[in-house]
Amino acid sequence: MKLRSMVLVIVAACSLTTVAQSASGTLPVMYINTEGGAAITSKETYLDATCYIDALGLDGYESMGSASSPLALKIKGRGNYTWTGFEKKPYRLKFSEKVSPVGMKKSKHFALLAHADDNLGFLRNTVGFELSRLLGLAWTPAQEPVEVVLNGNYIGLYMLTEHIRVDKNRVNIVEQADEETDAEAVTGGWLVEIDNYDEDEQVRITEGNGELLRFTYKSPEVLSEVQRNYLTNSVKEANTAIYSSDKNSTHWEELIDLDALVRFYIVQEVMDNAESFHGSCYLHKDRGESTKWVFGPVWDFGNSFHRDHHKFIYQDPPFGQSWIGEMAKYPRFQSRVKEIWRPFYGQEYLTISSYIDAFAAKISQAAVRDGQRWPNYSNSNMTSRVSDFKSKIKAKTDFLRQKWGEGTTGVSEVKTGENTTGAVYDLRGVRVGTCYSDGSMSPALPKGIYIIGGNKKVVR
Repeated sequence: MKLRSMVLVIVAACSLTTVAQSASGTLPVMYINTEGGAAITSKETYLDATCYIDALGLDGYESMGSASSPLALKIKGRGNYTWTGFEKKPYRLKFSEKVSPVGMKKSKHFALLAHADDNLGFLRNTVGFELSRLLGLAWTPAQEPVEVVLNGNYIGLYMLTEHIRVDKNRVNIVEQADEETDAEAVTGGWLVEIDNYDEDEQVRITEGNGELLRFTYKSPEVLSEVQRNYLTNSVKEANTAIYSSDKNSTHWEELIDLDALVRFYIVQEVMDNAESFHGSCYLHKDRGESTKWVFGPVWDFGNSFHRDHHKFIYQDPPFGQSWIGEMAKYPRFQSRVKEIWRPFYGQEYLTISSYIDAFAAKISQAAVRDGQRWPNYSNSNMTSRVSDFKSKIKAKTDFLRQKWGEGTTGVSEVKTGENTTGAVYDLRGVRVGTCYSDGSMSPALPKGIYIIGGNKKVVR
């Protein structure tokens, strides 16, 4: 018995060594163990599991839980094509208590995105999210790269990502109760997705161009007849207003937030996301008869840079694009696009190249390990992938400059006391943190002058 026990200990030690050697040692490692080692085969049914994160002593990270004291959570599959089309799977996580993994804001709800469909160095979603922050959308999901060990097996490089949901730190609107019947309460909050898949939880209408338009409701999750009628009538009214024959009409702007739409749209154009208004296209609406539908947050950039990008995303879309082609016919929409584009391109966009380089350096060794684990989706040669991505995004922005104009440069005068949400840069243009809507910064920055949203801000 003693000899057998010794053999088991040696085998276990060897197994742990194999796992440790599989990870790069340059990023935190997330260990997940399902109950009984059960395989995750469903997007609908959660499995009980435990989790801990070993930060490996890396600067800027803290461990969470431990092998001896892991945290309880539930896990299931997520995604559509990314779930069925690849061996490397994405997952949905629900912790039993609110946690702050790798420095993100506390929540129970996160996603592990595999990005097996991203052959451009895991940069599609990463840069799309960063552009959203730079353009000042109300909320952009945070993500952090981690390496994952599932039931003792190394499964590669993942992006631990904030899941889209109604929450004061995410989509910050009133949360509407399921099966609500009060006429005022059903005006909001709504979180819906323009979807490209048939789901049970949908309202469907015919778009003004004759195409099927699906709205999957995320919050609330179960609708009363009053709620279903309100949502159906609301999106029908917006659809009718958008397809007005009078392109000088402003009625649709009374229903849809023009400024948020334009910022959301510019992100999608820069990323040449040909499926941006066709699937994973989120909108939300707060409570109140006079509140408007707001486009965002951004989410899926998997179909970016897959075609000739010397055209707008609503021109010859491979899968279809809902509403945006018609909204682009309005002169006021085009005018606002140019007004927001020019200072953005001349100021905030200038930081994208250095942001890409820093992210690529951060994940490069983990990308090699991921490529060894999943050779069919390899991003091992990050130098080549980054170069390819930069050439594609440059070609698209060159096209947009021709259509929308050159950027305006410079920053405004020093301003103080403002809670500006977005990326924080030092005066060299190096990103040093994030400023949240409540005025807090992560990490806490020393006193000095920084650039947030194209303006110089004083941190006292």
